[in-house]
Amino acid sequence: MSDQDQSRVTEINISQEMRTSFMDYAMSVIVSRALPDVRDGMKPVHRRILYAMNELGITSDKAYKKSARIVGEVIGKYHPHGDSAVYETMVRMAQDFSYRNMLVDGHGNFGSVDGDSAAAMRYTEARMSKISMELLRDINKDTIDYQDNYDGSEREPVVLPARFPNLLVNGASGIAVGMATNIPPHNLSEVIDGVLALSKNPEITIEQLMEHISGPDFPTGAEIVGISGIRRAYETGKGSIMIRSNARIEDHNGKPWIIVDELPYQVNKARLIEKIAELVRDKKIDGITDLRDESDRTGMRIVIELRRDVNANVLLNNLYKQTALQTSFGINTLALVNGRPQVLNLKETLVHYLDHQRVVIRRRTEFELRKAEARAHILEGLRVALDHLDEVIALIRGSQTTDIARDGLMEQFDLSHDQAQAILDMRLQRLTGLERDKIENEYNELMARIAELKAILADDEKVLEIIREELLEIRDRFGDDRRTTITFGEDSMEDEDLIPRQNVVITVSHHGYIKRIPVSTYRSQKRGGRGVQGMGTHDEDFVRHLFVTNSHDHMLFFTNKGKVYRMKGYEVPEQKRTSKGIPIINLLQIEKDEYISTVIPISEFDANHSLIFMTKYGVSKRTELDAFKNIRKGGLFAIKLREGDELHGVRLTDGSKELVVGTKKGMSIRFSETDVRLMGRTATGVKGLRLQSEDEVVGMDIIEPDSDILIVTENGFGKRTPIDEYRQQSRGGKGIKTCNITDKNGQLVSLKVVGSDHDLMMITTNGVLIRIHVSDISKTSRNTQGVRLIRLGDEEFVSTVARVNVNDDDVEDADDPDADEVESDVEHIEETEED
Repeated sequence: MSDQDQSRVTEINISQEMRTSFMDYAMSVIVSRALPDVRDGMKPVHRRILYAMNELGITSDKAYKKSARIVGEVIGKYHPHGDSAVYETMVRMAQDFSYRNMLVDGHGNFGSVDGDSAAAMRYTEARMSKISMELLRDINKDTIDYQDNYDGSEREPVVLPARFPNLLVNGASGIAVGMATNIPPHNLSEVIDGVLALSKNPEITIEQLMEHISGPDFPTGAEIVGISGIRRAYETGKGSIMIRSNARIEDHNGKPWIIVDELPYQVNKARLIEKIAELVRDKKIDGITDLRDESDRTGMRIVIELRRDVNANVLLNNLYKQTALQTSFGINTLALVNGRPQVLNLKETLVHYLDHQRVVIRRRTEFELRKAEARAHILEGLRVALDHLDEVIALIRGSQTTDIARDGLMEQFDLSHDQAQAILDMRLQRLTGLERDKIENEYNELMARIAELKAILADDEKVLEIIREELLEIRDRFGDDRRTTITFGEDSMEDEDLIPRQNVVITVSHHGYIKRIPVSTYRSQKRGGRGVQGMGTHDEDFVRHLFVTNSHDHMLFFTNKGKVYRMKGYEVPEQKRTSKGIPIINLLQIEKDEYISTVIPISEFDANHSLIFMTKYGVSKRTELDAFKNIRKGGLFAIKLREGDELHGVRLTDGSKELVVGTKKGMSIRFSETDVRLMGRTATGVKGLRLQSEDEVVGMDIIEPDSDILIVTENGFGKRTPIDEYRQQSRGGKGIKTCNITDKNGQLVSLKVVGSDHDLMMITTNGVLIRIHVSDISKTSRNTQGVRLIRLGDEEFVSTVARVNVNDDDVEDADDPDADEVESDVEHIEETEED
């Protein structure tokens, strides 16, 4: 390397150079591309597009011009980046589904909510919208600062005057280096009301501001669920809100239709419809028979037709969970404050805007004052000339040149250069009496205006009053009603007040179909009857679980894998007595090899109660009820199971009860629940009883005073045995015999604790259900096989047994199988689990 080449080489620290270069790049992206300014709510590209259109004269009252012409002006003078980036930005500014108040008035194809792209810029035309004119109003009155463009050949504004709070009105989104902003749009009238309230009370709180600004207002409408996310975002600058489609359910000849006419902000309608169709195809959602888009120029309309037996509310809630009909919007109010990125709460955002308006009004007032004083100065000179008209005319006529005449006027009448020049430029018609009066009147008006302008500059309250007047003018011209509704409460989708409280029977089949039926559907019969058809079964499916609850109670669904899910009674679709039901996977996010083993109705999560668990292999555990208060949609693990074991049953207790457990081979054990210590939610548990080979638990119940043990076998036999015949033992033993098992009665399928005022509901593997009074069942000792409770067909067995508390006014009507049933008052039900 030569000495000359060596002199041009500079040694640098590569680490320091990378750090410096990256920081320069990061700050350039942050300040010059990705983040909006808090004062006008605009990124540089938006500001440059509007400024270029204003300079070209493409205002709202002029003709449209080709978009390509506007884009060329922007990239040629102010924004040295790709033309597609500028055009795509301008397209969004012209979309009524992207901007709450559009800043560009587009003419042509500017895209759609289906995700269709805009036509090429050579085909579309645009001009400034009326409201965007307010962002640049008074820009020529020295209201803002200017800076050189990228090559120093032009000047561009640093910020726009922004006569309304555009940052909140239209929102902003952008990704910088290491930071991002996502500000939702708001209602213009509400935001202006918030600024007005702040101007009158600088100490106003965010809570008080929210009385004026209730929340974001999206151009696509829809519904915001709850206000907690809004409040958090307004208080901290960061938060998340849930946006739900505006959907309604209509009845068309007995078939329910779901009509969607508003979607969450930034949701692609075409992709949404594709997603719903995909869920139906993959059988993740069952019950949709037709799906079509009927949207036109008058508005959006998506029609979802359902089967007659489908609960439309439940299916709609399921669509909310699995599709973009309901989305979350993460709010991050990050904007540039004095050139530095800063996360702002609601009040800080409005304070910065109000401060900007103070500066704009003051600078405009100062500009107008300078212009008024300059004009008054000229008029003062003209008044002097008119007062000494003959001398002025003689001086001018006697001067050889204009300069001599001007100097003569300045010297003789003590005038300034501008005043003397104005006298020389004055036309002869101004010498008439009428014109002289106009000069005098104009001068007097100017002096009054000058006094007014100086008073404004001397009083901040006058500045604020002007801001208020101009904001009110904009609100009256451009303000409109909210499009996005806000529901005050996270559970609004359930709307419990519209759902009647009633007792219901809920069944779950072996293949996972669930349904809800009014409890009055099943009337009491005499024992030994044939029963009524309770459920239509298909492909050898049969009812596995049956329980009774209130439609407004919580139901804890415990599965064989030890997980727990939660749902309310009315969320299960109500169907006919003989209908199959709907797949439970439409309601609960259970896994493939998972099925419901127990359901516990809970009216409230009382801290003084606990749940006691029993597994198929006799492992027991007790856990406080509070541990299950908050259950995610995907469920929680309620017990840790050993390999091969399954959760058989769960019971709700108060900590002072005794348990009785029955096994398939007719054994039973009675022990105190205090023998099982309280454990954590995911604990495994301790041994409840010792099982024989190939035996397993088929029933567990709580012992009540003056009660009997009722057992039912698979062949339809049953009996009652006084509780005194079951002595208390310690947990972990083999227990004692509770039934004499023979080929005639078959193995045990259920063991329950009952009283004389209970009814028994049984359902068979063929779906036949019978309800009989417990008092009709014979009382016998522990070692007997029992009496026949229900007649079974060939290859038919008892599947499920439930105990029901009833009033004394129940009506029997066994003779007429189609008679109207009388509703019984069901107070409590303990659900059983069988194989």
